[in-house]
Amino acid sequence: MYSDTLLKDVLRRTHSIAVVGVSTNPVRPSYYVARYLSLKGYRVIPVNPGHAGKELFGETIRANLSDIDVPVDMIDIFRRPEAVPEIVDEALAVFPALQTIWMQIGVEHAEAAAKAEARGLTVIQNRCPKIEYQRLFGELRQGGFATGIISSKL
Repeated sequence: MYSDTLLKDVLRRTHSIAVVGVSTNPVRPSYYVARYLSLKGYRVIPVNPGHAGKELFGETIRANLSDIDVPVDMIDIFRRPEAVPEIVDEALAVFPALQTIWMQIGVEHAEAAAKAEARGLTVIQNRCPKIEYQRLFGELRQGGFATGIISSKL
C-alpha cells in the first residue's frame, strides 16, 4: 500500500516525532519504538497524560499535544483507533508545519486519515516506523531477515 520510496522519504525528512500513548514500561512496544527512534537521532517528544511531567529519553512527557511548544514533523499514534480523530484534530490545530500522521500497527481510521490528507499531510496507517526504518535502511538484513530490498552492502 505504501511504497518504499514514500516511507524512506518520510523517515528521512522527519526530525521530531511526538509519540502519543508512549509508555514508561520498557517492555511495551510504545516504549521501545520511541527509544529506538531517539537512538536513531530523532527528537522524540513523549505524550501520555498518565505520566506527564516525568522524564523519558531526555524529554519531559507531555499530557497532550497542545503542551508541546516546539515544531513537530510527525505524530506517531499508539492509541486505539477510536482515539485517532481527536488526536488528529489536535495535531492539525497545534502544528501548522506538521508533515506526517503515522498510526502504529493495528491502528487505522479512514475518516481521520482523509481529513489529514486533505490538509496536505502524509498519512501512514497500520505500520511501525521502527520496523520500516530497520527494513529500509538495512538493519533487518544484518539479522538475516529477507527484506525485499536488493543492496550490495550488508
